[in-house]
Amino acid sequence: MTDKSKPAISNRPGVDKFLQKVARTPTRRDALSRLLFGMDATASREPTWDRACHLQGQMFETTASVGNLSVQLCYYRGFNEFKASAWCQSATSLLQEMSAVKCLGGYTQINKILDHAVGEHKRNRLRAVVFVGDALEEDADRLCHIAGQLGVLQVPLFMFHEGRDQRVQSVFQQMADLSGGAYAPFDLTSATELNDLLSAVAIFATGGKSALRALTSSAGPVGILTHQLRDL
Repeated sequence: MTDKSKPAISNRPGVDKFLQKVARTPTRRDALSRLLFGMDATASREPTWDRACHLQGQMFETTASVGNLSVQLCYYRGFNEFKASAWCQSATSLLQEMSAVKCLGGYTQINKILDHAVGEHKRNRLRAVVFVGDALEEDADRLCHIAGQLGVLQVPLFMFHEGRDQRVQSVFQQMADLSGGAYAPFDLTSATELNDLLSAVAIFATGGKSALRALTSSAGPVGILTHQLRDL
């Protein structure tokens, strides 16, 4: 588990690197872009869950002028519990789904999120998979294998790591690389970091890297991308 008692440190270099990698990731544009959002809802994440809910709802606002975004929330918690919501096409519906979730102690079940993503993609194409978590208590080789399957299916996996656990970081980075996605650490004591990351992936999912560049004059999270994309 991540040690959250240590003083917070800035992850800005990692965020910057992540944003640059998102901009380089190939994508195709569809009328409706489906983004699967996987979250760790075990007890260790309870202190930051409410703040994360608010930030994740802002993804829809960011992509309003780019394209249509549909998000499905998936999460695990407690003893062998995994759930997937209906597909949400507004910030209000996503926030309602997330607000109803209460964190419960238990082991991680990241494999269930990845298996679900593979199945969803076979039914109707996913543009990307996002995962937000702070711990890893599963077989790393199996997770990397499924991440590789997502890579073959051209579904990039974006791993958002809350904390500084080096083993978790290593596996999350491998998973992102195998899928053709990207990894980034974040610290919710600096809310703008996660906001930037979520906004970048949402814009990528709806319009690709061309949309990221086209919206660099916008205010808010997209404005921060201006500096990131200037030299790409």
